[in-house]
Amino acid sequence: MKMLSKRILSSCLAASCLAAGVLAVSSPPALAQEKFTLRFNHVLGPNEPYHKGFQAWAEQVSKRTNGGLKIEVFHSSQLGVEEDIIEQIRQGANIGQNTDSARLGNYVPGIAVVNGPYFVSSMKEAFALAELPTMKQWQGELADKHGLKVVCFDWVQGFRHFFTNKPVRKPEDLKGLRVRTPPAPIWQESIRALGAEPVAMNFGDIYPGLQQRAVDGAELVYPNITAANLNEVLSHANETAHILLVNFQVVSSAWFNKLPKDYQAALVEECRTAGQQTSATIEAAVQKAKETVAKRGMAIVEDVDMAAFRKAGDKAYEVLGLTEAKNKVQAELKKQM
Repeated sequence: MKMLSKRILSSCLAASCLAAGVLAVSSPPALAQEKFTLRFNHVLGPNEPYHKGFQAWAEQVSKRTNGGLKIEVFHSSQLGVEEDIIEQIRQGANIGQNTDSARLGNYVPGIAVVNGPYFVSSMKEAFALAELPTMKQWQGELADKHGLKVVCFDWVQGFRHFFTNKPVRKPEDLKGLRVRTPPAPIWQESIRALGAEPVAMNFGDIYPGLQQRAVDGAELVYPNITAANLNEVLSHANETAHILLVNFQVVSSAWFNKLPKDYQAALVEECRTAGQQTSATIEAAVQKAKETVAKRGMAIVEDVDMAAFRKAGDKAYEVLGLTEAKNKVQAELKKQM
């Protein structure tokens, strides 16, 4: 009887081992989830709506990937100046940057038109650009030839105006004024076409630049003024609305291509969602910032000769040979709308 029990026990153990072996073959142990980190840089301060928007983007991406893709957001150019960061991105670094089409135009010239004078006139038009064939083509060139993957560009920062220490109502009023601009050809030529002398300068240098009279003014959006207290060194807000600033979020195409497909989808889709939500927040913040600078003593110049400025702005496209690109995209946009 005892011998029989031992035989039964041995048979059961053998069967259990065999079953475990079959299970091990059919169900290999799960591999540890690979984790990815994106260090995202932007030039704006921690109080700007964009910073909170980028944090919201990071939070949603982390949720969708169960922590597999983490975005660390750095404000105030903590990782470095924009141009240097873009070069690091091109080399494959796991860094992202909030930038604009003017800077991207250094690599694919046509895309710079998005930051040209009076190119789009509303957020609705800006969001629709993503679906246009020519815009998709330019983004493909950036990724394939220059290592820059555009994640999305649904981040509309509002209309840019000239902020100076004198009233500006027509292009002639800008004559002789040195106005700070980002260091990109389309931006430089746009400001020159509109009547001022462009001076390339990093965002963080504007306040001391105005104090030291290296520049006479800047062209920015209202929330930039309140966030950086530029009303302390500028007296007039001239509502030329010459550029509706559309920002692009870029990462390394080599780094992006290594991400799992669901991570790629999460990064892009949540970028668009956060961008459009932030754009709506900024639209409300612009009015509040305008009221704030007025309370702080800044004069608001609203009676601007827009027809004269629009006509003057066309010269920027002509000088850079971008008139055809501008007309092509605007024609596609008209069909899309």
